[in-house]
Amino acid sequence: MTYIPNLYRLYREQAVPHLMKTLGYKNIMQVPRLEKVVVSRGVGAAVSDKKLIEQAVQELAAITGQKPVITLSRKDVAGFKLRKRMPIGVKVTLRGARMYEFLERFIHIALPRTRDFRGVSPKGFDGRGNYNIGVREQLIFPEIDIDKVYKIAGMDITFVTTAQTDKEALELLKALGMPFREEETPSTRK
Repeated sequence: MTYIPNLYRLYREQAVPHLMKTLGYKNIMQVPRLEKVVVSRGVGAAVSDKKLIEQAVQELAAITGQKPVITLSRKDVAGFKLRKRMPIGVKVTLRGARMYEFLERFIHIALPRTRDFRGVSPKGFDGRGNYNIGVREQLIFPEIDIDKVYKIAGMDITFVTTAQTDKEALELLKALGMPFREEETPSTRK
C-alpha cells in the first residue's frame, strides 16, 4: 500500500464530487486539479553577500522537503552590479505527494501564524486558473529556526492548476481548504 496524503484523499473523496456538482461537470476528468506548486525567492542582495543564497537554499529545503534550484541572472545590469549567470534566487517545484503535504502545512499551520491573518486575497489569480501569493517572512513556517535566520525575507508561492478559468481555480482551492477572505465591496461597508 502506498502513502496517500490527507489533502489528496480529501480532494478525491469530497472536493471532486463537490466541484462536479457546483461547476456542472458531467465527466470526472473535467474537474480541475492541482498540477504543481512553485515556491520561489529572489535574493537580489546575493550580488554582494554570497551566504544569502546558501541561507535561502537551506530555508527552502527545510520548508518544502526538496532541494531548491539556484536561479541565475540572464544578462548584465551595471546599475545593480549584476553580471550574467550570477545567482540571484532559488526555487522549488513540488508535485505529487510533496505538493499536497506542503499545501496542507501551508493552509493549516503557516497561514494562521501570519500576523493579523484574515484570509488570503482572492485577487491573486492570473486569468488562466493559476493562483499566486506572496509571503512576507519565512518565519511563519515552523521548520525555520528563528535563531538561525540571517535575514528575514519573503517568498512567492504559485499554485498551478488545470482549471480553465479563475472561477474554477477559486472553487478548487476553496474545496482544498484555502482560507480566502471576503473582499470588501461598497455594498458591504458600514
